Amino acid sequence: MQPRLNIVTLGVRDLDKAVKFYRDGLGWPLSSASAGDFAIFKLSTGTALALYPRNLLAKDANVKDTGGFGGITLAQNVETPEEVDLVLSQAVKSGGTVIKSARKADWGGYSGYFADPDGHPWEVAWNPHFRLVQGNLALPD
Repeated sequence: MQPRLNIVTLGVRDLDKAVKFYRDGLGWPLSSASAGDFAIFKLSTGTALALYPRNLLAKDANVKDTGGFGGITLAQNVETPEEVDLVLSQAVKSGGTVIKSARKADWGGYSGYFADPDGHPWEVAWNPHFRLVQGNLALPD
């Protein structure tokens, strides 16, 4: 099996509010493949972020929705420590909440966390050990 991740789908309580946060607030491009109760954003990395009503996503996956933290965080790496602060600021202006202020990390970088309107935690990080090539993470072999 090839190691790949194509789509991350977030279960949301209010699809319109979530679309506005990502599309209008963060400026992410909404794909024309979006329809009805499904929204999908084409990311520059060739992956996609999808939004789907939380109750329908739980039903589709055949899991019980207990709410709260699901043991997963999402991350966006950026080019500079200053960009970490800019992205966190943009998230707050768009309706997100800072859940961990940006700070120097014990692994040598700089990062902070925001939550989107549904509480999904996003880390924004500058990592001096990871290279970005045209916005894509270039990990060593």
